[in-house]
Amino acid sequence: MVNLRLPRIPDRTPVKLGIQVTPQLHADLQDYAALYKEAYGREEAIADLIPSMLSAFLESDRAFAQTRARGRAAR
Repeated sequence: MVNLRLPRIPDRTPVKLGIQVTPQLHADLQDYAALYKEAYGREEAIADLIPSMLSAFLESDRAFAQTRARGRAAR
């Protein structure tokens, strides 16, 4: 068996989620997408922004990170 330094790449198959949001949240997401376009000069669909927004939120949640580090949050 070959002993590679790079570990096996985890499954990256996207999981499709369907959600419903309030009209106010939808308007806020549209505003955010417009601001994103203004900031970066590139239009992105709301559906393409949401995964990055959720990842950034989870990465910044200290309580979540601490709980996960203690092994309480299962994957």
